[in-house]
Amino acid sequence: MKRIGNYLSLIKFSHSIFALPFALIGFTLGAKTLETFIKLSNYRIITLVLLCMIFARSAAMAFNRYLDRAIDAKNPRTKIREIPKGIITPKNALLFTIVCCVLFVVCCWFINALCFYLSFVALAVVLGYSYTKRFTPLCHLVLGLGLSLAPIGAYIAVTGQFAMLPILFSVVVLFWVSGFDVMYALQDEAFDKANNLKSLPVLLGVKNALLLSRIFHFVAATIIVFIGRYFGFGYWYWLGALVFCLLLIRQHSIVQHNNLTKLNLAFFTLNGIASIVFAVFVITDIVLVK
Repeated sequence: MKRIGNYLSLIKFSHSIFALPFALIGFTLGAKTLETFIKLSNYRIITLVLLCMIFARSAAMAFNRYLDRAIDAKNPRTKIREIPKGIITPKNALLFTIVCCVLFVVCCWFINALCFYLSFVALAVVLGYSYTKRFTPLCHLVLGLGLSLAPIGAYIAVTGQFAMLPILFSVVVLFWVSGFDVMYALQDEAFDKANNLKSLPVLLGVKNALLLSRIFHFVAATIIVFIGRYFGFGYWYWLGALVFCLLLIRQHSIVQHNNLTKLNLAFFTLNGIASIVFAVFVITDIVLVK
């Protein structure tokens, strides 16, 4: 059990809460589109979607830890991670990554042909993110892109096709995740600069990077409002949207460029709550109203 716990810690399994609720939104949209809520086949699909989420994210996180092991060992904030401390060997972390990648592709194959073909694109994005901090400050957007695949991927799993609404939810995730990742990177600005690593805080400075994070979140909130108005969602959706936006405002009110002491509260707690609450209300609206 301790060994399992070490791997769960390696991949920060609890952070799955960020994108998973949006995957459930995409799944519900697909089921509603086909009017297949009560079909037994949907239970098989949702199980496979959840497995895909777990395996893809686990592969991405384990590969990130493997690739960044030397960097993590030098950073006071990250030197306690499993690989620098010798709890998990680099070889085992890489093996774990490969196994998760294979299982992800297999699960996609059991869903439908389009998911199978796109699984390799998805892996390229989520694994490729780990390289980006070495050459571009836009690495935060690549991370956002990786997590943004959740709602559209789940929708494709059900319907076998693309659609505008789940794509828009994916764009929301893109800017929401990019925004809070920029915020999270503020704490490593000095270390990243000293070690020639790229990030928006390094490029712009802490104050301007925090401003850009707010702009990203404003864009995410604007798209949420657009979705609600253009696609005719009901009051459950708007209640979820209100809570989501208020939590975005709250996290920016407690994190200032000269005071990062509440960064973990903003990053982990408030974003986790925002994702769950928004998904619950949106799914309720889809099922009961739309």
